[in-house]
Amino acid sequence: MEKPIIEIEYCTKCHWLPRSAWIAQELLSTFNDDIKGITLFPGETAGIFEIRCGNEAIWSREEMKGFPEIKKLKQIIRDRVVPEKELGHIDK
Repeated sequence: MEKPIIEIEYCTKCHWLPRSAWIAQELLSTFNDDIKGITLFPGETAGIFEIRCGNEAIWSREEMKGFPEIKKLKQIIRDRVVPEKELGHIDK
């Protein structure tokens, strides 16, 4: 199976680049051997904050009414990419 690329699309007008970069850092530190990489890109839609794994949307700020907790986001990605991976204290 080919390793997926995680995409984080964020609103520049809302200044969500720092949040996006922090999330990318957290995901890379957890899934560095399991994903191909993470792409951050500025969205063209005001207020957008979406995370995709491969071509599948896994988080939308608009639909889910907020930003993901990093624990929940890591569990979502783990379940799609490497279900057998233990996340240590996050899984407790």
